[in-house]
Amino acid sequence: MSGHSKWNNIKNKKGVADAKKGKIFSSISKLIRIAVREGKSDDPKFNPSLRVALEKARTANMPKVNIQRAIERGLGKTASGISIQEIDYEGFGAGGVPVIVVAMTDNPNRTAAEIKFAFSRNEGSLGSPGSAMYMFKRSNDGGYECTMPMELDDKEAVNSIRSMVEKLRESEDVEDIYMAVEIEE
Repeated sequence: MSGHSKWNNIKNKKGVADAKKGKIFSSISKLIRIAVREGKSDDPKFNPSLRVALEKARTANMPKVNIQRAIERGLGKTASGISIQEIDYEGFGAGGVPVIVVAMTDNPNRTAAEIKFAFSRNEGSLGSPGSAMYMFKRSNDGGYECTMPMELDDKEAVNSIRSMVEKLRESEDVEDIYMAVEIEE
């Protein structure tokens, strides 16, 4: 009788629990990085948004090593001293929707491959520099806002874009995603 061993049951339950925990840790890690970058301080005494993010991390029982790594990434360095770059990737989703993905990475080749994979699996393509940027302008908060919004009526394209955004958000390096179309998540 396969599949009825105690070890197999434990392995399956632990795998599901670890996946949930990983998703939570990833989102909290992103909150910490953003709080450090926007507050320009790694000291919670002087950075209230970091204090809130650290409280969320403690509530979720996030390991101190992960918290420290997120703080260092927010400051723009890794533990080994490698600097972290902010890179804007441009591409087109299903239906020709322009997309800008802002990533903070210590390894641009790995991040480009992850982003390209997410685009290609969801009827999109990664573009060259300047291919989608002309439809956006920098906003006051440092992000992008679309100057030429589009409307997308094709339900399959909308679902494909949702799937792509979900896949992109799973990447630890991706900070923000900007699109020329409004899609409720």
